[in-house]
Amino acid sequence: MSDPPTVGVEEEFLLLDPQTNEPAPCNAEVAAQAETHGITLQLELSSCQVETTSSVAATSAELTGELRRLRRGAAQAAETAGVRLLALGLPPVTPHQFPVTDTDRYRRIGEQFGMIAHEQGICGCHVHVQVPDRAAAIQASNWLRPWLPSLLALSANSAIYRNANSGYASWRSVLWRRWPAAGPPPFFTTPEEYDRTVRMLVGTGVILDPDMIYWDVRPSASLPTVEVRVADVPATVAETVLLATLIRAAVMTALDERGAGVDRLPPAALRAAYWKAAHDGLSGRTLDLVDGRGAVPTREQLGALVRRVRPALDALGEHDRVVAELDRVTAQGNGAMRQLKAWRKRGEATDVIEAAAAATLS
Repeated sequence: MSDPPTVGVEEEFLLLDPQTNEPAPCNAEVAAQAETHGITLQLELSSCQVETTSSVAATSAELTGELRRLRRGAAQAAETAGVRLLALGLPPVTPHQFPVTDTDRYRRIGEQFGMIAHEQGICGCHVHVQVPDRAAAIQASNWLRPWLPSLLALSANSAIYRNANSGYASWRSVLWRRWPAAGPPPFFTTPEEYDRTVRMLVGTGVILDPDMIYWDVRPSASLPTVEVRVADVPATVAETVLLATLIRAAVMTALDERGAGVDRLPPAALRAAYWKAAHDGLSGRTLDLVDGRGAVPTREQLGALVRRVRPALDALGEHDRVVAELDRVTAQGNGAMRQLKAWRKRGEATDVIEAAAAATLS
């Protein structure tokens, strides 16, 4: 493609009761209110969640403006419905179970998958990058696999859960991988191999339908994009745009390199890297699956990613902004680091929620 690929973002948000700080099962009411603000919200499996979908953006500035508009409108709709909208990977205070949204498909998922579905309450961020065809999406997926743990650590925003320090920067990602087709995608050689795998999972009843392919990278079923789903919903719009820009540049690099030098990776190494990234987050260490240096500081590995994709970042006019934003987030803290800072004041979930509320609309 002569022009840089376009990008779009889906962000999932929690709805919390302002009195109890527990998830509020009222996504249908909030979505109805959002329509009056000209915003269409998607209903998620848990009725305490909604999702925004950006329009297609050609620049980071466009994406920033769009995400701010969507967050403001969704937050206003939530306030009108008597609840709060927060960018958190998991609710700090939880009920025993999360009510399942009352649609036929979600009821079927709740019945078949039991407690996994009823403990869902999970908010992620999905970045769509334009690709020319499904073969390109598979190529980008394979290229991205060793970098996914670093992107997870960058976005980590779910340290506090069940009114406690989970011990992880992204506890969301640990819970998310309980689904049968979630976590890092397998290495696929062709779209046909991908399709055979999906048919096997559906045909054996492991998943209900292809929409339950929850891998952290997948070809979009309905759009000419590759969808990267590894991230917690970032705490701020700026962090979402940083994530999306890095992913966009990575996809551009993958397609320029045409899959050269892409390693299948030992499954145990990729699993270990995911655990380390979820545990340590941005402030700790991650595994270098590209050059085999072992555990290195996460910021250092993100710097290696920036260097690898620099030609694409230069083509986008984004290199200097990305480096500066990475430095800022590292110094000031991402979502998980903010949560832990707030939690350590008094060990109160209220402090975490107030910090998240400020970040969501910052």
